Amino acid sequence: MPDPRDRLIIALDVSSASEARKIASAIGDAASIFKVGKQLFTAEGPQVVRDLVASGRKVFLDLKFHDIPNTVGGAVRLASELGVSMLTVHAAGGSKMLRAASDAAQRGSKPLLLAVTVLTSLSDTDLQETGVSGRVIDQTLRLAALARSAGCGGVVCSAQETGELRRELGTGFAIVNPGIRPTGTPTDDQSRVVTPAEAIAAGASHIVVGRPITAAADPSTAARSIIDQIARAQPLTPVA
Repeated sequence: MPDPRDRLIIALDVSSASEARKIASAIGDAASIFKVGKQLFTAEGPQVVRDLVASGRKVFLDLKFHDIPNTVGGAVRLASELGVSMLTVHAAGGSKMLRAASDAAQRGSKPLLLAVTVLTSLSDTDLQETGVSGRVIDQTLRLAALARSAGCGGVVCSAQETGELRRELGTGFAIVNPGIRPTGTPTDDQSRVVTPAEAIAAGASHIVVGRPITAAADPSTAARSIIDQIARAQPLTPVA
């Protein structure tokens, strides 16, 4: 099994590089992967990614690319040249876009390409409002199968869909769960949340945690507590 530290992704959902550096410094070696999303990337641009990579940290670039195949392929290629370890595209972009992204991800740092299925903020009703019939689980399974066939290395989905997804797709495929909240912490804007242990037990390869760590009085201790939960959790279905 992988090092539990490499299964926890810290979400740097802040608005400045100085805030991101402060959080990363406070966490120290308690975790090794940090997520840079739209908020931080829009505020600081690619330099914040370069700085994190240069400091020896792994970067999960979560920009959820969704555009025509040529545009997404170019964006993934440039992200690979930044040295990121993981990045996201939207599975809803279709097989041609996903294949272009997969091909581009073979360059540079060769990041793990993850296809976002259904956002954790969406319920069945929200999904149907967008014109997608059926349940969240149906759409998640459909898009995950598409992503795998197009060469993606994994998907992003809610832990509530992870167990069935792992059973359908088997091992050797990353499943990243955002919206993870330790017991007793607020759910904030996430509709479908579970605890770290529940996510790992369901078959997640990685979990993303933000505010419960980054807003904690002692971020390093908060991160180590979650890593301990990851280490103790036993997946019901093998991950790799």
